[in-house]
Amino acid sequence: MASLSALPLRSTSGPCSLPAKARCLHFVDNIRPRKDHQRVQSSKMGSFLDLEPAKSKTESLEFDVPWFDPASDRHRFDVIIIGAGPAGLRLAEQVSSHGIKVCCLDPSPLSMWPNNYGVWVDEFESLGLEDCLDKTWPISNNVKFHKAKVSKVEHEAFESSVACDDGTELKADLIVDASGFRSSFIEYNKPRNHGYQIAHGILAEVDQHPYDLDQMLLMDWRDSHLENESFDLRARNSRFPTFMYAMPFDTNLVFFEETSIVSRPVLSYTEVKQRMAARLRHLGITVRRVIEEEKSFFQMGGPLPKIPQSIMAFGGNSGLVHSATGYTVARTMALAPAVAEAIAECLGSSTCRGSPVLYDRVWNALWPVERRWSREYNNLGMEMLELDLEGTRGFLDAFFKLNPRLWQGFLSSTLSFGELADGIIRLSTCLKSLQVPHAH
Repeated sequence: MASLSALPLRSTSGPCSLPAKARCLHFVDNIRPRKDHQRVQSSKMGSFLDLEPAKSKTESLEFDVPWFDPASDRHRFDVIIIGAGPAGLRLAEQVSSHGIKVCCLDPSPLSMWPNNYGVWVDEFESLGLEDCLDKTWPISNNVKFHKAKVSKVEHEAFESSVACDDGTELKADLIVDASGFRSSFIEYNKPRNHGYQIAHGILAEVDQHPYDLDQMLLMDWRDSHLENESFDLRARNSRFPTFMYAMPFDTNLVFFEETSIVSRPVLSYTEVKQRMAARLRHLGITVRRVIEEEKSFFQMGGPLPKIPQSIMAFGGNSGLVHSATGYTVARTMALAPAVAEAIAECLGSSTCRGSPVLYDRVWNALWPVERRWSREYNNLGMEMLELDLEGTRGFLDAFFKLNPRLWQGFLSSTLSFGELADGIIRLSTCLKSLQVPHAH
């Protein structure tokens, strides 16, 4: 765990560091003692590109969960949730707490979720999840798990059904797709002109590093590390910039991630790795061992799914990914109770259950009108961030000059529509005064 403040910030043309007071960022990771890492790989050339991560295989959680038995269990549930990532599990937990029978479908339900992500501590505190790394909860008897991939979803007059790749067919009043942005089950009625965020991260053992253990490096936008690199790499970074953040756990253990904020078209993953290697080399950081490796790629912005429709989306495929930051975990966790309550109310009503009213109410619980308006402003923020390196530095300098209540609320998706509109206006005024180049 790393606890890190969001105040104060230095100029974004250099690294932005966060001292460990005020608002905090929590790095969600299950780091085992070093003696548990079996494979040791060392880099002889000062680059991690030739190293394989010590933990290269998907690990499974050791939980005794209630499994669906096709031979003896009823094939009819109240709700079927496709996907057992954070969004699917959170919603399953919340829906089942209302006494609703849930089946969670996933090709590998107990696979450990790729865990190199962070949340603001106050967000998880407000959800009662601040001890999530040190505490487990029993799984409700109302949730069953089935290890299978969903191949088809069909809707009839009063129920829906899913067909699985193992031949199992299950039916329910409501199907929820929480399987991520690659899902093909969710419909859109507008072109999907998403932006993209791509990142490469490593949890690494290093000889030494220059970082204060009480600070997180939030954004390092410097490009001095590319001075001795190829002209093409320098030129592309100037046009499609990436930054690095670093989370130091001790004098020899650091999590690094090189990432774009938003890009269209998407950057090459190989190029992002090369930029990180060049940056670490320039900083004199020698990676001795890669313990974990993260490959991150997801869509940002673009249109919302068709609202309503006969299948409910939740998580990465529902438009909840913040259009300008890529943040989604804490927001998804926070919205699950409201969506679950809407599902419970509808399934408890004879006039709502089995009718189109169910889909309308559940979708609108996730996306009420004001939240849709706010998302459009977030999309505007994403469009403003399609900048070159110089423009990005100017934009972030202006952004962090806003009242902390505004920029913190923007990052956390907690501003009202009025507050968000006020922040965008103030930001636009600041950008004009600073004469930020290439800002839309």
